[in-house]
Amino acid sequence: MKKNLFEMGADFGDDWSSDNKNKPVKEISSEIKTPEKHQLHFAKEKRRGKVVTIVKPFYLLKNDLQSLLKTLKKKLGTGGTVKDNSLEFQGDIPNQVRMHLEAMNYRFKI
Repeated sequence: MKKNLFEMGADFGDDWSSDNKNKPVKEISSEIKTPEKHQLHFAKEKRRGKVVTIVKPFYLLKNDLQSLLKTLKKKLGTGGTVKDNSLEFQGDIPNQVRMHLEAMNYRFKI
């Protein structure tokens, strides 16, 4: 390593890096599970004064998750989106979402 005039005697090895932009990559599980093997749970968040119901984690392919969202949005009559293997629905509707998902054989944590 070339000696720098501004190091003030500090010896940094070749493995040291001052770049803090290297963030660890989250490991996303690529395991696909059947509806009976899922252990879903709910979360609620307030965004801009409105409640969002979040159901997670889903272990499905992206296309399957999109089609599940589309089906649930039609049944519930509400908007929603897919984010990071979770479904987000507009409104405080956990009971209705649970009822429809249990009819499709999905399981929930107690």
